Amino acid sequence: MKRTCYVGELNESYVGQTVTLQGWVSRVRDFPEQYFVVLRDRSGIVQLTIESDNPTYGAAGELRSEYVIEVTGLVRERGEAQRTDAYSTGGIEVIPSELRILNRAVTPVFPVDGSPVPVSEDIRLKYRYLDLRRSEMQRALMLRSKAVAAVTAFLDAAGFVQVETPMLTRSTPEGARDFLVPSRLNPGEFYALPQSPQLFKQLLMIAGLDRYYQLARCFRDEDLRADRQPDFTQLDMEMSFVTQEDVLEVQERLLAHVFREVLGVELALPFPRLSYFEAMDRYGSDKPDLRFDLSFVDVTDLFRGGEFGAFAKAEAVKVLAAPELTRKQIDELERVAKQNGARGLAWLRRDGEGFTGGISRFVGGQAAALIERTGVEQGGTLLFAAGEWKKAVSALGAVRLALRDLFDLAANGPRFHVSWVVDFPQLEFDEESGTWTYMHHPFTAPRPEDLPLFGTDRQGEIRAQAYDLVLNGYEIGGGSIRIHDPGVQAQMFRAIGLSEEQARDKFGFFLDALAYGTPPHGGIAWGFDRLVMVMAGAGSIREVIAFPKNNRGADLMAEAPSPVDAAQLAEVGVRVASPVGAEG
Repeated sequence: MKRTCYVGELNESYVGQTVTLQGWVSRVRDFPEQYFVVLRDRSGIVQLTIESDNPTYGAAGELRSEYVIEVTGLVRERGEAQRTDAYSTGGIEVIPSELRILNRAVTPVFPVDGSPVPVSEDIRLKYRYLDLRRSEMQRALMLRSKAVAAVTAFLDAAGFVQVETPMLTRSTPEGARDFLVPSRLNPGEFYALPQSPQLFKQLLMIAGLDRYYQLARCFRDEDLRADRQPDFTQLDMEMSFVTQEDVLEVQERLLAHVFREVLGVELALPFPRLSYFEAMDRYGSDKPDLRFDLSFVDVTDLFRGGEFGAFAKAEAVKVLAAPELTRKQIDELERVAKQNGARGLAWLRRDGEGFTGGISRFVGGQAAALIERTGVEQGGTLLFAAGEWKKAVSALGAVRLALRDLFDLAANGPRFHVSWVVDFPQLEFDEESGTWTYMHHPFTAPRPEDLPLFGTDRQGEIRAQAYDLVLNGYEIGGGSIRIHDPGVQAQMFRAIGLSEEQARDKFGFFLDALAYGTPPHGGIAWGFDRLVMVMAGAGSIREVIAFPKNNRGADLMAEAPSPVDAAQLAEVGVRVASPVGAEG
C-alpha cells in the first residue's frame, strides 16, 4: 500500500504519470456513462474521472461518501472549460486504471466535505472523528503542529532543556480547584492533577538546569468558557540568573519566530507595554484588545461636588465616546455593564453644542467640557460608568468590547496586536474574607523597592515583577520573576495570612529546597491552545484541540465523565455520597 504522494501535492508536473493515491470519497457525481469522484485526504482533493469503458467503472458505481479507497491512474490536464481555481488540483484529473475499496462507511451524520449544513457543536463533538475530517479542523491541527515545531526549534537553539514534570502530585493552592485522584496504595490519601508545573519548574532552577521548557498538560476544575478547558496545554518556561527584561526579550523573539514560521507574519519588536493601572484605567481590562483605538476619558473632576449625586461623590467617573446608538443598543450595552458589576450605564447623545437623552438634564454646565475632552461627534453617544474605580473601569471595559463587536471596530486595525501588561499588584484584598491574597501566585517576586511595604497599611501598593503577554485581547501568556530569598518568601506568606506552620504543611518540600542555594530566576507560561486559537482565527479553543470537552466539561464522544463500578471505588476506598440536596 504505497501511495505516490498526498492528493493535494499533485500538480501539472505529474501530467502523463501514473500515480497511486489513497483517501476518502468526498462525493460522487453520477452522469450517464460517467462518474466524477472527488478523492480527499488531509492535503486536499482531486477529481477522478471514470467513463463507462474504464475497467474501474463497475467499482465506481459502488462508491459512496466516506468510503476509503486506493486508486492507481494516469494524471491528465483538464480541458480549459473544466479547469477551476477553487482548489489546488483544479487544473488536472486522474483517470483510474485500478480502484480498490479498502473500507465502506455508513452515511455520515453530517457532511464532512465542506457543505454548508448547520450542525450543533454537541453533534460535532459526539462524532469528533468525523468532524476532524473537515478541512477546517485539519488545517487548525496542522497549524498547531507547526507551532509546536517552531517553539521546539527556537527553544532548543536557545539552550533550553525539555523536562517533563509529574502528572500525579500534591494538592497545593494555585487559584483553582484541583482534580483529585485517590491512591489505592495509600488509602484515604489523594494525588492532585497539576494546575501548572509551577513548583517543579522552580525546583529545576534550584537543581541547576538553568533553562527549562515543557509543553505541559495542566488541569483546573473551574467554570468553562470559549477559551478555557478543564485539561489544557501550557507552554512552560523558566530561566535562571535573569531579570524581567531578559525574560521579556526572549519571549518576544520566540513569539515573532512562531508567527514567522507558521503564518509568514512579521511581528514588530519590541512589543508595546502598559502598566496594569494604565491598562485598567484606559481600557478596563488587564488584557486590552488594542487592535482598535477606543479608550476611556476621565471626567471625575467635571462632576465632583456637582448636582448629579451618582457622579458627584464617585471615586471615578469614566466615559467612552461611541458612534450614534439606538435606544435598543444602549439598553443592551447597559445589560452588559450590569453583568460586569455596574449599577447602570448613564448616557448622552450629542446634539449641536449640547446633549439630549439619558442624563442630559444634569450636564448643562459640563457640556462644552465633555465635548472638548471626549471629541464626541455630532449624533454620537457618550457612555458613562461611575463608582469605585475598579468596578467602574471593569464594567466600562466590557462595554468597550461589546462596542467592538457591535461595530466590528477591530476590522480596520492590525490582524494581530501583541502587548505586555506589567507592574501588576502583588496583593489584592478579598472583600468576602476580609484578607489579602496573591494576584498571581504566592511565589511571585515583588519589586525590590516595594519590599518595605509588606506588613504596613500600604501593602496593597506593592508592585509585582509580573507580566502578561496579550494578543488581540486574550491573555496568551503570564509569568513573573520568582522569589528566591527564603526571607522574602516568609514575608509573602505572612502577608496572605499563612502561618509558618500552614506554609510548611502546604509547601514544606519547596521551602526546604529554597534553603539550598536558589538562583534568581523567572519564567512564563503560554496558554498554548489560546495562542493557536487566535493564530487560526477560531472562535473557541475547542476548534484547535483534537478531542475537547464541551462547555459543561463533558466529552460527548467518549461519554466522560462517567460512573465507575463499585469494585473500582472499593479498591481506592472511596464511597460516592448523594448529591447535596438529593433525597434519601
